[in-house]
Amino acid sequence: MKRDFLAIPDFTREELIETIYLAKELKMLTKFGKCPKPLEGKSVGLIFHKASLRTRISFEVGVAQLGGNAIYITDNEIKLGQRETIHDAAIVLSRYLGMIMIRTFNHNDVVELAKYATVPVINGLTDLLHPCQVVCDLLTVLEHKGRLENLKIAYIGDGNNMTNSWLNASKLLKLDLRIGTASSCEPDKNILKEAKKAGMSRITLTNDPKEAVKDADVIYTDVWASMGQKDQIEKKERLLKAFQLNAKLLKYANENAIVMHCLPAERGREITDEVMDGKQSVVFDEAENRLHGQKAIMMKLLNVI
Repeated sequence: MKRDFLAIPDFTREELIETIYLAKELKMLTKFGKCPKPLEGKSVGLIFHKASLRTRISFEVGVAQLGGNAIYITDNEIKLGQRETIHDAAIVLSRYLGMIMIRTFNHNDVVELAKYATVPVINGLTDLLHPCQVVCDLLTVLEHKGRLENLKIAYIGDGNNMTNSWLNASKLLKLDLRIGTASSCEPDKNILKEAKKAGMSRITLTNDPKEAVKDADVIYTDVWASMGQKDQIEKKERLLKAFQLNAKLLKYANENAIVMHCLPAERGREITDEVMDGKQSVVFDEAENRLHGQKAIMMKLLNVI
């Protein structure tokens, strides 16, 4: 039966942990030129409705390292739901491709694409969720903290697709997840409710950035206005200025805390140069790990692990 990865809970707890450890193994194997080739003879369609650096390059390189051929497809080529229905496009693409990755705006479009596609579909990002990023971030956490659970993780800033995806991760892993944001910038209410209902993690939503980062092992932030929302940046800046990740705020965290940002960063806004380039930053390790974490996700969906 074909599998999709549209949200982190599409994997079981065991599958998520297995995928992260596979990513760690693939990183080592790739270093020594021994990456497996389960995509040999297959093509993967990469649909992009949003510009990308990390998602595009990491998936293209990852598909190649797994032995496959990546095809970059923009909205100009297929115009999902406009030039033809998502239903029809999904069926046609499935006849050509071994897998589909899509990075777009509307999450429902990804759900519909996966519903009708007969090959695995991966959510490369929507306005609601960014699951691949968090899987790869967890690889980075494992590398630097030696474990995946029983960690204090502080997310500060806008309650966006990254916040929602960390909440989804908290349904499967035992975390102390603190979300520090303005009252009008909170994450998706249904996702927050379901994460709390799952009862796996301790979840705190606070409007006090100091409370969020107190004794944290991991501090995470993202841009205050995501792609497609840049017209809101001045408003978000007024609301979130107290949540800037700077040296003063960092002092409230554990002295060995790591700093994370999914990139691209708007330096001087949600994070300062001093912190992003500081000794506690693992931001560029995160970016590198997109490559290996996504290879592990693809292998999991191909049922070769």
